[in-house]
Amino acid sequence: MTKQTVLVSKSGRPKDQAKRKAVLEAAKSLFLSKGYEGSSMDAIAAEAGVSKLTVYNHYRDKATLFSAAITAKCDEQLPERLFEFSPHASIETVLLNIGIKYLELICSSEAVALQRVIVAMANQEPKLACMFYEAGARHMLREMTNLLMRASLAGRLHIEDPQKAAERFFCLLKGDDYFRVLIGICEPLEGEQAARHVHEVVTVFLGLHSCETPQVRAVMPFGTLASPAKAQVPSVARTPGR
Repeated sequence: MTKQTVLVSKSGRPKDQAKRKAVLEAAKSLFLSKGYEGSSMDAIAAEAGVSKLTVYNHYRDKATLFSAAITAKCDEQLPERLFEFSPHASIETVLLNIGIKYLELICSSEAVALQRVIVAMANQEPKLACMFYEAGARHMLREMTNLLMRASLAGRLHIEDPQKAAERFFCLLKGDDYFRVLIGICEPLEGEQAARHVHEVVTVFLGLHSCETPQVRAVMPFGTLASPAKAQVPSVARTPGR
């Protein structure tokens, strides 16, 4: 007999997966458009077309639903298949696809607005800020770390610390522009500009970690400056008698 996994509520009734999905979709829409404080469980229930009790049957509280909604949004924009490693796939293409989707996600008007709300609430709601990080940035960082680790083990990239390399990749993608977008003094990159930026980031990243062109770099102690090389003066042939 085939075993089936059925979610059961506290009352003993099987949970309706269609309703669960409707609640999650409603939560994604409202949290991204109205922020955390502006999205009540009553409003989410109304948006989903279910009762408030149904919402609580699937998600024990608003914070849990918020975390699930952020994770679902990240998976929607950056699905796991983007982070799958294939020994025969082009590493450059994989990184370009991830870069474009990541930039689209973090620079969307909804994501920028939500980021601003979370930053403003961080002092009063540190637990919520932590959940936001774990469900969003940390979730994507784990996926990227696993991808780079597999690529390194397969000899496709030279990476000593996959997590640090993943952090570096995402930081390069954000650049200075992302901070300026957050504080509202510039528009996010789009179209050709965004594609060009992602391509430049991937080029720099592969230059650091490619196995094809190994480079030897001297590591200088922090705070020290490299000594300037002595200028080489070319020899000049003297004319006889001068």
